[in-house]
Amino acid sequence: MAVSEGSRLGAEAARLLARTGCCEIAPGLTDSEFERVEREHGFTFADDHRAFLAAGLPLNGSVPEKDERIRTYDRPWPEWRGGDPEELRERLRRPVDGVLFDVEHNGTWHDTWGERPPGLQEALATARRALVRVPAMIPVYGHRFLPALRGTSGHPVLSIWQTDIVYYGTDLADYVHQEFVGRSGADRADVAWDPRRVVPFWRDFL
Repeated sequence: MAVSEGSRLGAEAARLLARTGCCEIAPGLTDSEFERVEREHGFTFADDHRAFLAAGLPLNGSVPEKDERIRTYDRPWPEWRGGDPEELRERLRRPVDGVLFDVEHNGTWHDTWGERPPGLQEALATARRALVRVPAMIPVYGHRFLPALRGTSGHPVLSIWQTDIVYYGTDLADYVHQEFVGRSGADRADVAWDPRRVVPFWRDFL
């Protein structure tokens, strides 16, 4: 049986992470565990994200010092097995909550939402209605995310902090290199480092 691109990418990312020795890795999530998580939280993992977590479940340990924002997370790896359901829900809400924070405090407004209402509460209500329709972003590590798009793979990993959004890897395997193997910044200036703007809405802030 041919190996899908998503399975290949996820397994490659898992192998790279294991080689770094950055964290303990538990047995991967089973099909029944994936079904439970997706049912309870109302999303589906992208194929490479699913394969990554099926190959091995990273456990929380030390946090890289290069990103102070990640250090605000007590447990940067999402605890999909046995984690606090409310904490997981909060992490899943964080990208949308961050956009709403910027709508309220920093004047952020997306062109597709129409004219911004003059009142703050009406503006927030309009933004909330629109944000229900955007692709859910699923935490990989800290504030690094992949879209919840079952049947797809190879999406760039995005670093999302409110509407400050940047690429952190051309795909999941490249992300592991960037975050944990420690490629130099010069690699990002390389012609080969060419992330694709593929996730609706979120790509508009890149």
